[in-house]
Amino acid sequence: MSTIALAATQPKGKLAKVGIDLGPLGDEHVEIDVASCGICHSDLSMLDNDWGMSQYPIVPGHEVVGTVAALGPQAKGLKVGQRVGLGWFSGSCMSCRNCMHGDHNLCSGIEQTIVGRHGGFAQRVRSHWSWAIPLPDALDLTRSGPLFCGGITVFNPMIQLGIKPTDRVGVIGIGGLGHMALQFLNKWGCEVTAFTSSESKAAEAKHLGAHNTLCSTDDAQLATIAGTLDFILVTANVKLNWQAYLGALRPRGHLHVVGAVLEPLEIAAFPLMVGQKTVSGSPLGSPATTADMLEFCARHDINAVCETFPMSKANEAIDRLRSGKARYRVVLTQDLS
Repeated sequence: MSTIALAATQPKGKLAKVGIDLGPLGDEHVEIDVASCGICHSDLSMLDNDWGMSQYPIVPGHEVVGTVAALGPQAKGLKVGQRVGLGWFSGSCMSCRNCMHGDHNLCSGIEQTIVGRHGGFAQRVRSHWSWAIPLPDALDLTRSGPLFCGGITVFNPMIQLGIKPTDRVGVIGIGGLGHMALQFLNKWGCEVTAFTSSESKAAEAKHLGAHNTLCSTDDAQLATIAGTLDFILVTANVKLNWQAYLGALRPRGHLHVVGAVLEPLEIAAFPLMVGQKTVSGSPLGSPATTADMLEFCARHDINAVCETFPMSKANEAIDRLRSGKARYRVVLTQDLS
């Protein structure tokens, strides 16, 4: 079996159409007809080899939605024609302690969809059956792709940290991740404060679910909410006054990082100890948590805010994402032939 895909042959290179021989379908694998695929900043990092692990030619794309085209003889729980989605992870060992505890996303042998294999900027893509997550009928094929990376990235810590409907929470950064976090936390029942450095996003943040907005770089504004929040989710990837954000937390509060902040976090130990506060981070969620997130989205009509491009215009779509002007996710719709 072969597929048409879009590949780059060098860092920061343009994508061009190529044919890829997929080889035999594995016993426990599923082949997905790609209907659409989101573009994530992680795709840009892999295209540019920012993390030093890209292999060329590289086919990006790890926010896939489509339908099951074929199943290996040992694939379970799926049927041909079923709507599914695939995110950053596409396989785990299914035998280690983490997998057996339901933490497949923490497996030391985790397989990443665009690391050492081709991704979803293609007609077809493959994964282990456990990571092809059924898509509820209420969710749209075009807009659901970003849920499988950005969506689960911000939903997972809500589950892991036991965020309660009565909690007061904050979200730093109202972009591709943050705009989904606002929707989740609002529908969860929390009182939500959005922190943004962009004044133009304040009204948008309230439309998406924020009850309050504050400037993320204004220490005076942060001081007005000292000791009031139970949970702050960091979706931005820039250096901020972390001590001020710790000060905004109540005792036992959580400052949780899901944005790829490159600089070390400057955190003093004493405020952590006195308030019994935590600083933590997490990757995407397990298959079970992803399925729960999708059900939550279907129940509360939550979806990513997307701009769409045909997949054949992927280079233009990538330029749009690089410009920082996308609101808030970019999705490619299938038209390769």
